[in-house]
Amino acid sequence: MTWPPETVARAEAIIARYPHRRSAVMPLLYLAMAHQGRLTNDGMREVAEHTGMTPAQVHSVASFYSMYKYELGDHLVSVCRSVSCHLLGGDDVLAAVSDETGVIPGENGPITVEAVECIGACGGAPAVQVDYELIEGVTPERARALCRWLIDERPAVIVGDQMQERFGGQRSFAWGPAESVGAVGPVPAFEPYGTTGGSA
Repeated sequence: MTWPPETVARAEAIIARYPHRRSAVMPLLYLAMAHQGRLTNDGMREVAEHTGMTPAQVHSVASFYSMYKYELGDHLVSVCRSVSCHLLGGDDVLAAVSDETGVIPGENGPITVEAVECIGACGGAPAVQVDYELIEGVTPERARALCRWLIDERPAVIVGDQMQERFGGQRSFAWGPAESVGAVGPVPAFEPYGTTGGSA
């Protein structure tokens, strides 16, 4: 497999931001995931070729970090289970997500569900991410509504501010200006990766 010219151009632009080609391995793994919808052996070989690393070295990075996914549904729902979220009902939120999607944490269906440790929103617990876009103050009922929205409406772009308005509750602090772009898949939304889209 060879990446198409636009993906190669993105890779080279990302590599140019780093002092050494191999330093770009982590963002290029996201690029590989975005290209194929998940991380594959072919994608890791492509990253190795662009960074000057061996496929084994690339695989050792990808397998060490939990954010690189070898199997993914259309969306990734990550429910925080750290102390603040746990104490404020995160386990109930996770159970609601699992029940509503029919997917137990760590498995895949149309939606991939995972229990994660701190996502940096303790003041707005319980917190959930959809395709790495944050929602704070989520209740089990709102988590169910969120899952039904993902399954029934199949949104093409996931915008954190819009989800917060629709499915969230108490925020930890004012986030700042509203975002008009979001994630177009279960990879973090970064413009250089081509993983962002405008909101409808």
